Amino acid sequence: MPTIVPFETLAELPVNLANKYAGSNKAVFHRKPDPKSEYTPIYWDQVIEDVHSLASYMLSKGIEHGDRVGILSENRYEWAVVDLAIQMIGGINVSLYTTLPASQCEYILQDSETRMFFVSTGIQLKKAVEVYENCEQLIEIIAFDNPKNKTHASKDFVHLFEDVLNEGAKQTEKYKSEIKKRVNAVSVEDISTLIYTSGTTGRPKGAMLTHQNIVSNVKAATKHIYWDDKDRLLSFLPLCHSFERTAGYYAIISCGAEIYYAESVDTVSKNMPEVKPTVMISVPRLFEKIYNLIVKSVEEGSDTKKKVFNWAVETGRKYASGKRGLVSVQKKIADKLVFNKLKERTGGQIRLFVSGGAALPPDIDDFFKAAGLTILQGYGLTETSPVMAANKVGEEITGVVGAVIPGVTVAIKDLNTGAIIAQISGEDYPTSLTSEPGDILCKGPNVMKGYWRNEEATKEMIDDDGWLHTGDVGRFVEGNLKITDRIKHMIVNAGGKNIYPGPIEDMFKTSKWIDQMVVVGEAQNFMAGLIVPDFEVLAKYAKDNGLDYKDNEVLISHPEIVEVFKKEIRTFSKDLASHEKIRDFRLLPNEFTVETGEITPTMKVKRRVIAEKYADQISSIFKDDIG
Repeated sequence: MPTIVPFETLAELPVNLANKYAGSNKAVFHRKPDPKSEYTPIYWDQVIEDVHSLASYMLSKGIEHGDRVGILSENRYEWAVVDLAIQMIGGINVSLYTTLPASQCEYILQDSETRMFFVSTGIQLKKAVEVYENCEQLIEIIAFDNPKNKTHASKDFVHLFEDVLNEGAKQTEKYKSEIKKRVNAVSVEDISTLIYTSGTTGRPKGAMLTHQNIVSNVKAATKHIYWDDKDRLLSFLPLCHSFERTAGYYAIISCGAEIYYAESVDTVSKNMPEVKPTVMISVPRLFEKIYNLIVKSVEEGSDTKKKVFNWAVETGRKYASGKRGLVSVQKKIADKLVFNKLKERTGGQIRLFVSGGAALPPDIDDFFKAAGLTILQGYGLTETSPVMAANKVGEEITGVVGAVIPGVTVAIKDLNTGAIIAQISGEDYPTSLTSEPGDILCKGPNVMKGYWRNEEATKEMIDDDGWLHTGDVGRFVEGNLKITDRIKHMIVNAGGKNIYPGPIEDMFKTSKWIDQMVVVGEAQNFMAGLIVPDFEVLAKYAKDNGLDYKDNEVLISHPEIVEVFKKEIRTFSKDLASHEKIRDFRLLPNEFTVETGEITPTMKVKRRVIAEKYADQISSIFKDDIG
């Protein structure tokens, strides 16, 4: 459904929505006051009152048009209030990942010259207090929660959110006309937010996204992917990332849909049956975990259970491909025996999942289709606000990220000659254009203004013709965009063969034994893998086979365990080209996590970090290879 109110800037959006729903008891956000309570609705009348109170407070503290205001917080109602207030007064939202250490927070606050800093929990407040003295432009810190550590809360520059709202509420009449002026003064070319990259290579860079960038993307996405005021979204991906920000926040409220905040990333499986969402924005990691849990359960069951499961999946695939008649009857039986249990875990009301941030393994996509759960793959970058292409409901194709969205043009550039060999705009459909692979370029109103105070990096990303270079390799297949991998991730072996590790890793991650995997082999004669096993599966295997171990390190060193993985590697490698086959591997005792620095908050692997951290293991794989 198109957006439910007209707006050209994000400053206008909350004002127009609040006017539309004034006095209607229309909920927009839902939160849990504590883990034992039920979700509580927050209505538009309350939202706009809180936003005006906070905006008044910011104005009273001298926040000017274009000033940067930081947020270090998990997804929650207060985050939205702060953001909407920032947009209405023409400020710039600088959001930080809660997983960042104090040193990186300090760098971003200094680089952006943030003036006011909102933080959530006591943990985040501690970071903010630590860096406050080194951030000259920062005038105060505002904490959402009343921290247990009163030392931090007692600082003169620290205030509680509740107190700030109350103080602002006393001044709303005074600043009413000024807020209205600020809303009207916001231009489509003004910067709405600085989103700092995760810093996988060097210092983080602040992508400048304008109101036009985001609004154009919201409007295009809502034409491309249907949702309306009856939809419910469970929000858990970080709001400081552009994917959740645009698709799971602005686009959702612009259609009158409602947002429920997950208690945390770890409670998503618990919150889904409570919320009964109709829409979820996610990354492939969630679907991989659900799939592997199901496969694990089936393989631990009886032969009969396995046969029923395999029959149900095959039936679901036939139904998904359009077959009816007897298949329709069989699908109902398959649902009752197998798939309804999966749907219950999601709350039983899911209309569609939207997946982005990384490639979704085709086998997992096919499985969810067989189960009757639609996953729409999309593609984009922070720098493109973010969506460039996406599948449409009823037109989903496994293995592609869909059609180019309205207003956007995507081109494919030859990797050798640099010439553009194909391009499609969102207005070119229907088209069946197919191309050779190459560098993916993008042009349109969604392309960022540039990197904050970093002209050199901007020129590297956006050329003189206005094309943004994504750094991804892909091609068009019957008018749909297909992603191969990142250019930077491409491995060139000793024989000069180009190997893209992403699809190989995705295939192996469908194994019940493998939780995470990174392919290595730059300038080597063969490919190898660093593997994080599924330790739940391993623990059960060890118990069933009488293997003693005191920790994961000992467990993965058992010859029997190693042999299990050798067989699994051989099985999966059969489907790979000779130069892609995994010839050796090392098992790792610990999961790749955001906290330990191996993956980004959106679950992308930091290959450089892993290469450095596990250099000894990688070296041991290839040390005896003489070609």
